[in-house]
Amino acid sequence: MTPADQSARLVRERDPRLWRAMGTTLLVTACLVGAVLGIVGLKVTQVRLSYRLDQLRLVRSQLEGVNRQLRVEHATLRALARIESKARGELGMLSPSRSQVRLAREYVPGGGGTASLRTAWEEPLAPPGPRAR
Repeated sequence: MTPADQSARLVRERDPRLWRAMGTTLLVTACLVGAVLGIVGLKVTQVRLSYRLDQLRLVRSQLEGVNRQLRVEHATLRALARIESKARGELGMLSPSRSQVRLAREYVPGGGGTASLRTAWEEPLAPPGPRAR
């Protein structure tokens, strides 16, 4: 080896533009890959949430159907005619005669510091709220 060959090998410099170009390319590529992965992640989340929403809508419609059925059953069970027929048929109850009925008296505060007692056969009570004077 001649001294000129040795100096040629030792003096060889790397081009800084090449390193800058490679770094820029790597950074742009990483940003693009990150953006694509972010978009794909959002789409996957959107699909998962739409499936969950469909499932919840199905459950809601089923529960609304059950609620409707229970409301009908509740109204049926509270029907006075049904209660009366059960009382007459299963328990053997009869309608009371007028002499068997005892009227309860209600305590009604009066306007002058005294209280009056009224029965159900007397005038109905005034609705609650401010009184006209």
